[in-house]
Amino acid sequence: MGVRFAGVNIAGFDFGCTTDGTCVTSKVYPPLKNFTGSNNYPDGIGQMQHFVNEDGMTIFRLPVGWQYLVNNNLGGNLDSTSISKYDQLVQGCLSLGAYCIVDIHNYARWNGGIIGQGGPTNAQFTSLWSQLASKYASQSRVWFGIMNEPHDVNINTWAATVQEVVTAIRNAGATSQFISLPGNDWQSAGAFISDGSAAALSQVTNPDGSTTNLIFDVHKYLDSDNSGTHAECTTNNIDGAFSPLATWLRQNNRQAILTETGGGNVQSCIQDMCQQIQYLNQNSDVYLGYVGWGAGSFDSTYVLTETPTSSGNSWTDTSLVSSCLARKGGSGSGHHHHHH
Repeated sequence: MGVRFAGVNIAGFDFGCTTDGTCVTSKVYPPLKNFTGSNNYPDGIGQMQHFVNEDGMTIFRLPVGWQYLVNNNLGGNLDSTSISKYDQLVQGCLSLGAYCIVDIHNYARWNGGIIGQGGPTNAQFTSLWSQLASKYASQSRVWFGIMNEPHDVNINTWAATVQEVVTAIRNAGATSQFISLPGNDWQSAGAFISDGSAAALSQVTNPDGSTTNLIFDVHKYLDSDNSGTHAECTTNNIDGAFSPLATWLRQNNRQAILTETGGGNVQSCIQDMCQQIQYLNQNSDVYLGYVGWGAGSFDSTYVLTETPTSSGNSWTDTSLVSSCLARKGGSGSGHHHHHH
């Protein structure tokens, strides 16, 4: 059968964000071809339409910086201009029948300070999520991605922050949508058990005490240091990450999703990525899906690009997407392109 969800990150609203949680909003590069009336921006919605129609994809993660959404006003309201632009991407995703992950891409930080650990207060963070949950409360296919890649946090303190966010999302009226629970160590799937993330986040519940649709959210790259910065791949991550995690998930009756994974468009990555995805498909009772990194505003100069190239009305996938990430057909060489 295979995993329920397969897709790609549509990046751009996160551009300018660095690992200390600083997001320079002037560097945002929206993957919206009609952005500010210009045609010089990437067509993220066209990419998603291609990924759905040609590649059978069903989910997209839409990274965005916290600072962008509130126009750099910590604890403030969603900025009407910013959220309307970001919402164009969300609505474009929803219009395709796909699930759409709203991903706050801030590394558990705001301008260097850790949320709930000397930086922003939990209340300032839950304010953001209460507003987003209220906006999307009626959209069953919006998935709330609480935070991208927490690192160097106190995991028990962080889990308490995550609990406050889950409660705020549910209390805002988004009572049944999926919510991502991200652990420490950059959400590493290989460290999720050993670094205490699994134990700490297992305590997070819905207001009714259940854990329904609270999904552990992990990342894993295939290069030598799990950084996602090298073209070549050295591991399929099965023995080191996904097999032990599958065992733990079954024992604890929980599920996870892989929301970032990728490699160069080279043979070593095609081999390892296809093996990794095959393993996930074979263990779809505990793995809900995978989301590749990344497309959207990334161009061909990016080492992990998964951005399809357009010619007229047809799109051509990168070799890693067509070989491994696509669910059907694929758009590699010789594939007949459908015109919309």
